[in-house]
Amino acid sequence: MTFQDLELIEPLQKAIKLKGYTHPTPIQEQAIPILLNKHDLLGCAQTGTGKTAAFALPILQQVFLNKQQHNKYRKIKALVLTPTRELAIQISENFTEYGKFTGLKNSVIFGGVKQGAQTQELKRGVDILIATPGRLLDLMGQGFISLKDIEYFVLDEADHMLDMGFIHDIKKIVKKLPVDRQSLFFSATMPPEIIDLSKEIVGNPKRITIKPEQATAEKVEQAVFFVEKANKTKLLLHLLESNEPQSTLVFSRTKHGADKIVKFLAKSSIKAEAIHGNKSQGARQRALGNFKNSDTFVLVATDIAARGIDVDDLALVVNYDLPNIPETYVHRIGRTGRAKASGIALSFCATDERPFLRDIQKLINQTIEVVDHPFKEDGATNPTEKPVHTAHKPSKNARKKTARRKNDSFKRFPKNN
Repeated sequence: MTFQDLELIEPLQKAIKLKGYTHPTPIQEQAIPILLNKHDLLGCAQTGTGKTAAFALPILQQVFLNKQQHNKYRKIKALVLTPTRELAIQISENFTEYGKFTGLKNSVIFGGVKQGAQTQELKRGVDILIATPGRLLDLMGQGFISLKDIEYFVLDEADHMLDMGFIHDIKKIVKKLPVDRQSLFFSATMPPEIIDLSKEIVGNPKRITIKPEQATAEKVEQAVFFVEKANKTKLLLHLLESNEPQSTLVFSRTKHGADKIVKFLAKSSIKAEAIHGNKSQGARQRALGNFKNSDTFVLVATDIAARGIDVDDLALVVNYDLPNIPETYVHRIGRTGRAKASGIALSFCATDERPFLRDIQKLINQTIEVVDHPFKEDGATNPTEKPVHTAHKPSKNARKKTARRKNDSFKRFPKNN
């Protein structure tokens, strides 16, 4: 199937062609016809699957056609609710690119910055609004935003909304929406609390489940380095210095840890920047902009702040700290496996992180290759493999061949082949 088969209007086809898109991803292929037929949708899908285009294109088409018919003053007809400002900005940029030939106007609002520029844009009229919950409720309370004309509502990244404590804000917002609307609900996972929330938002939806765990893991080349915590910074520096500069996204479990990594690299003349919840919006956007423009080759991020990072041709993802939730690992490595692209993901695993690695390998149904390195933890083996016992000591030549093979394997992963 191609985008030409999806019955999208000419202004959207023109924008898609300009973007270089020819074939839809699985979620786009399934979701777009459902949404153009005005059904509600419950989707289990994560970022990196092409989800934004899957809902943005149908919304743009329907708002455009309705506006052509009625030609009224701009009122907010579509609302996209998302957990973080980075993701909100990314979604807004996508709406702008896909809708550039429609004449429709979208706006993005989020907290952490002064509201003046956002309220001025709202006063000028907006067709599609992308928002984080807190700032949306704030501006609704001040009378800058009314949701009474909403015809299309998207709740994106629902599981992360709940993780960030937005459940009550979401329910307040949903109560203000018209009953007669098209609702779209997306979540990477579907635990019971998410299913309960979805029932409050969508009535009798069509369902789509995209399973990126296997697909993403298969197209991203992965390796694990067993290393004690004290040697992680040395190993990271070794990886970065062993290769030509390339875009590298490093995941830290904590904000303090992210800042610490940046300071360590700076001492070795490697420019890196961090993004996390303690950084101002301006600082986060500058850091992300520098990374996208290749002014900075290393970006260190926490999981929440990394939502919305969408960098073309990202060379490498490094899990400096392994996540304790297996699905988070898939989200992370998906940064370098966007849509149908491939990538490389390297993980550092300390002794106390072994259970996390076991859970990850169970989820993705793969045994991640262990790579030798100068800072290797003594006696490290893959926790999913049984130890191999040999009846005799290898010859000197055999040991040399093994050493060369391991060294070649180590060099192979950091390269962006």
